[in-house]
Order: sequence, then C-alpha cells, then structure tokens
Amino acid sequence: MSASIHLPAADGGWSEVVLREPRQWKEHPRPYSSRVAFAAAHVAADPLGDNTPGSPAAVDWESTLAFRRELFRYGLGVAEAMDTAQRNMGLDWTSVRELVRRSAEQARAFGARIASGAGTDHRDQLDTLDEVIAAYEEQVGFVESTGSQVIVMASRHLARIARSAEDYRRVYDAVLRQVAEPVILHWLGEVFDPQLAGYWGSSDVPTATGCFLDLVRDHAEKVDGVKVSLLSAEHERGLRAALPAGVRLYTGDDFNYPELIRGDGQHHSDALLGAFSAVAPAASAALAALDEGDLATYDAEMAATLALSRHVFSAPTFYYKTGIAFMAWLCGHQPGFTMIGGLQSARSAVHLARVFELANEARLLPDPEFAAHRMRLWLAAAGAVR
Repeated sequence: MSASIHLPAADGGWSEVVLREPRQWKEHPRPYSSRVAFAAAHVAADPLGDNTPGSPAAVDWESTLAFRRELFRYGLGVAEAMDTAQRNMGLDWTSVRELVRRSAEQARAFGARIASGAGTDHRDQLDTLDEVIAAYEEQVGFVESTGSQVIVMASRHLARIARSAEDYRRVYDAVLRQVAEPVILHWLGEVFDPQLAGYWGSSDVPTATGCFLDLVRDHAEKVDGVKVSLLSAEHERGLRAALPAGVRLYTGDDFNYPELIRGDGQHHSDALLGAFSAVAPAASAALAALDEGDLATYDAEMAATLALSRHVFSAPTFYYKTGIAFMAWLCGHQPGFTMIGGLQSARSAVHLARVFELANEARLLPDPEFAAHRMRLWLAAAGAVR
C-alpha cells in the first residue's frame, strides 16, 4: 500500500504518514483460559440527536450494541456503563438502564461475560450516608435484575459526604452484605475523576489502600475482584500480592497493562481496561498467545498497542473517551464522530491526528484508506488544512 495522508503535528508542521497494510486479525469468540479480560466500552451517540451538554443522552443503539458484539468476537467481556461510557460525563440514568439491559441481552446471546457499573449517580442530591447506601442498593438491584455481574463504582456523593475511613466502611459494608453474587469493587483514581480525590478516607494512597484492603478481606466471599485505576504499576503489584486468595485484581492501568497482565511469575493481573476497546484485535492476539504459553508473542502483540493507549489516556486523562470514540469511527464502527454531551470537542486536532498515526502504525485500522478519508474530512471540518 503506497497511499499516504498528511497530518498536523505538535510542532505546528505537517507530517506525511504512509498507510500500512491492514492486518487480518484472527477472531477468538471464546473466553481466555489464563486471564479474565473485560473491555470497558464507549457509547456511540445518535448523530441526529440533541447531545448538547446537559441534555439527556441520545444514543445510537444500533452502533453501540454492534460495537459490543465486536468485542465479544475477540473473546473480551464487556465492562458496561462505566466511565468509558461517559458515566458522570453525560450518560444519564435512563440511558444507563437501557444500556445495561440491552448489553446484558447481547452477552447472553453470545455466551459472553458482562459486568456493569452500579453507583449513586441517578440521584442529584444525597446528604447522608444512609441516602448513599439506599442509592447504591437501588442501582445494584437493577444491575442484578438484568443478569449482569455488578461493578460497585466509586461514588462522587460518598466522596463529598464521607469524613473518615469509617464512613466508607459503613456504606460498603451495607452494600456488600446484600449483594446476590460476588462483585467487582472499583477504585477510580482522581486522575480519571478529580471529584473522587481522597477516596477511602485519605489522600495518602497507602492509608487509603489499608482501608480498601480491610474491606476486601472482611467481605472476600462477596468480592470477585477489585478494579484499580491509579496508573501506578508499583501500587498495583503491591495490592494484588496482599489480596485474599481467590480475589482477582483487574488492572485498570492503561499505561502499564502488558507487564501487569503478564505477571511476575507469582502474581498477575486480570484486565478491565478502556484501552482494550481501542486495541481489541491486538489484545486478543496477545491473550491467545498467553494461553499457549507463548510469552514472546504475547510481549510483541501487547507492546505494539502501548504507544496508542498511552496517547489516548494522556493528560487530562478523563478525556480519554474522546480518543476511544474517534478510534471506533475511524474503524467504521459508527457513522459519525459525535459524542453525548458534545465530548468530541475535548481533544485537539493534533491529538486526534496522532491517534490515527499510532493506530495505523499498530495496523489496527481495518480499512486504512477509508479511515484516511474520514480523517481528512474531519481535519477539513476542523479547519486543519495545509
């Protein structure tokens, strides 16, 4: 393939990028034997809907569900209605319920795994810990009713109300005593959501980790695993070694996931990653190699994805959803690059041009010329012309 595209660069100039031959990725519809792997999936917006900030989410359901089927074809479970789906950034509770219900139906049809976020965000105002508990219980009950596993998400309400680690324990003790099946606990760091600063009762990470570990140990039979998104490989390695036997650590480290999933010979991380939505075919190839004990191929396949993931999740990290949706558009998984809440405006032309360049380098564009056509259209509409 000799076609190329000119892209704007960070230094104000332009670079010519030669389109690489697309790779024929092998589908892997069954789960993996060596690791449990979830991709946190985004939501495609209805291009004709009113998705201005503050409006109820207008979702393109056909594209949204088709994208989940694409993930299932590569053996990945779906982590649904999480921050990748713009939870607390435009996805309202009415749309969350519809999303979880429809996705759970798709997962059953494909025999795939699904876990969905339950939080407190359906309430505008909560003033007491009892109100936070009741809000959690309502969402947990709904997710359980769909047949999805529950991910207990961090709560902005709780972060605002709690005054101590004991307040967090009171809320989570009450929720975990009532869950029907083991859940995934989600610790989302402030780099992903500044309103969650000081979660677990302290801004000191070791102190907060102590509270978190005490909770997990006391409820180990109700905890399938923990999903930690602090972007610290060192912290994750220490935490997973301290978890009770049988409790998984689902890495949420989009900067260091290859080494964390690979493990150190004694401990390893499973995966619950937004990055896997952008690199699903390559992640699938890596995990399939890991199942076969082929570490060299695993390392090579994962390494090829890392530059793209680190760029998509670069600061300000909470806008990574824009890069995930842009990748889906470039790959033909949705008709337009629009997002609920107008979040398509959250990244610059230069940033998104780099997404294209890195995806092309990793051979993750199924039709590079089609993707380049879309890239040129978007740059022209943005006024980014040579």
